[in-house]
Amino acid sequence: MPVVDIYTKVTCPYCMRAKALLAQKNVTFNEIKIDGDNDLRNKMIERSNGAYTVPQIFFDDNHIGGCDDLYALHTSGKLDELLK
Repeated sequence: MPVVDIYTKVTCPYCMRAKALLAQKNVTFNEIKIDGDNDLRNKMIERSNGAYTVPQIFFDDNHIGGCDDLYALHTSGKLDELLK
């Protein structure tokens, strides 16, 4: 299983949805809360090639995208393949 990193903000409903799906899949993930931390936010933006909204999700060093991207992978059946 890949190492899963998810950049979040506490009050973000999309972050909550993405974390809920990962939890439903029994995926252990590293939550990186960027609230008020410009260094972490800048690292997220750099790592995601300019994406500045949360959540930003990574499987190992592969940028998955945000919540909608994660759910699209789930709907298409590709999420389970990526999590192997």
